[in-house]
Amino acid sequence: MLKKMRTPALALAIGVMTVAAGCAGLDAGTGAQSPTATGSAASVIPAACSEANPYLAVALPNLTNPYYVAMKQGFEDEGKKAGFNVEVQVAGDDDANQLAQVQTMLQKKPCALALNAVKSEPAAAIVREANNAGVPVFTVNVTLDADALKAQNATIIQYLGADNAAGGQQTAEQVLKDLGADAELRIGFVSEPDEVPVVVRDQGFTDAIKANPNATVVATVDGNVKPDDSLRVTSEMMQGNPDINVIFASTGPAAYGAIQATEGMDVKVYGFCAAEEPLTDSYPACVAQEPEDYGRRVVQQIVTFADGGSVEAEILRPLKLFLKPEVPGPGFVG
Repeated sequence: MLKKMRTPALALAIGVMTVAAGCAGLDAGTGAQSPTATGSAASVIPAACSEANPYLAVALPNLTNPYYVAMKQGFEDEGKKAGFNVEVQVAGDDDANQLAQVQTMLQKKPCALALNAVKSEPAAAIVREANNAGVPVFTVNVTLDADALKAQNATIIQYLGADNAAGGQQTAEQVLKDLGADAELRIGFVSEPDEVPVVVRDQGFTDAIKANPNATVVATVDGNVKPDDSLRVTSEMMQGNPDINVIFASTGPAAYGAIQATEGMDVKVYGFCAAEEPLTDSYPACVAQEPEDYGRRVVQQIVTFADGGSVEAEILRPLKLFLKPEVPGPGFVG
């Protein structure tokens, strides 16, 4: 449990303690991850963590996506269990709004900030604000742009999220299994180029699908992680490329939109799961994250950090594969 097991000596030391060497070097070889705060002021444990019910600030992009509804529940449930006073702010998918919300929460001197950024690049400014306030930052789901963090001289303690490259690869392997290792595949992507995790998913799929010399990615559109936008841009993509026979939807909302846009067409949609959407002949497989579990795990990591323990710089969680006629439950989303 948080705080209660500390000795007086440990409590005295928290003002100068930094994360152990296990935090060093977040780059996992993908070039897409964010640097940590090892050895910096940002890794000092705030005195607020020793309060009776430490304040935990949580910043999420929206609650229109079932993904974030589930994650919010995980933060609140595990936070209560750990003895935190949890505040969740929801930005309405607005970078400036998220920055303003975090600035307000930082004034309340949180033990830590759990940040699921709206966008990878603008969120570097949020991390810099937290660093200036001496508040450690734990990022979840959306990896932050490494160049933007460097420009801001901003650092995080940890990133926790899906193994996105593996998810893209897993999906491509299922496409090859279902449709054939040498089938003529004309592939369209419904993506989000401003989100680092989505770009990593796309790359994982692209690398794995190369095992089929007859597979070609012919178009990529930006679904903006919204069902309506994904429906519109998928429809436009199909009009311009009527020979597309496979769509890789990089997010759950992209899958929703692509399924609707291709209804009645001879097109297979694969990708990250749309929550509670049944798998069918035209939507044969998807991979899913568990955002409620991510929220819980981030809280657990903050507890470990606040109690002086070593936390990993990066935690990548496996994805679950669903196949027709399965239906991903509400906790399994893309």
